[in-house]
Amino acid sequence: MNSGVIGELPRRAVLVGRFQPFHLGHLSAVREILSEFDEAVLAIGSSQFSHTADNPFTAGERIEMARRALAEAGVDLSRIVTVTVPDIGEHALWVSRLVSMCPRFEVAYTNNPFVRLLLEERGIRTREATLLRREAVSATNIRRMMAEGGDWSALLPPSVAGFIREIGGVERVKIARSSGTSTVVR
Repeated sequence: MNSGVIGELPRRAVLVGRFQPFHLGHLSAVREILSEFDEAVLAIGSSQFSHTADNPFTAGERIEMARRALAEAGVDLSRIVTVTVPDIGEHALWVSRLVSMCPRFEVAYTNNPFVRLLLEERGIRTREATLLRREAVSATNIRRMMAEGGDWSALLPPSVAGFIREIGGVERVKIARSSGTSTVVR
């Protein structure tokens, strides 16, 4: 980790995701990053979208979920940098947007093959985070369980499950899925 020498820059890695919601797999990925780097940058993608089937939570809610989960897990929040990265509708330019929104970083963590392709085409080193029970612990599966029933809260840090209940998130997910909302509101 950072030796504490004045003037030495911290080593950082960015974790790219939508965090819809922030789940146990995301928490595991942050811990993995912090085992090697001084700081983890959480790049919250599709930050302009909310209240849709794929993106039910606002950027602010996702930031709060992450901070609550990390604090609950005993992670030093001074080692976490959070940025929001809106989609711009042009994949070739998205990496430039990501880089401009983040502090300097050495490597990007993503388990999305398309995001990895975009990053590597621009010369950015990538890594995959070790997956935690990926078949169950995925935001898509969690949102499905929220809408259809199931023990979705077992796949989240307790503080995140509590926050989702506080904001009426389960009902929001159900309504968004049943109304067929997409990313674009017409």
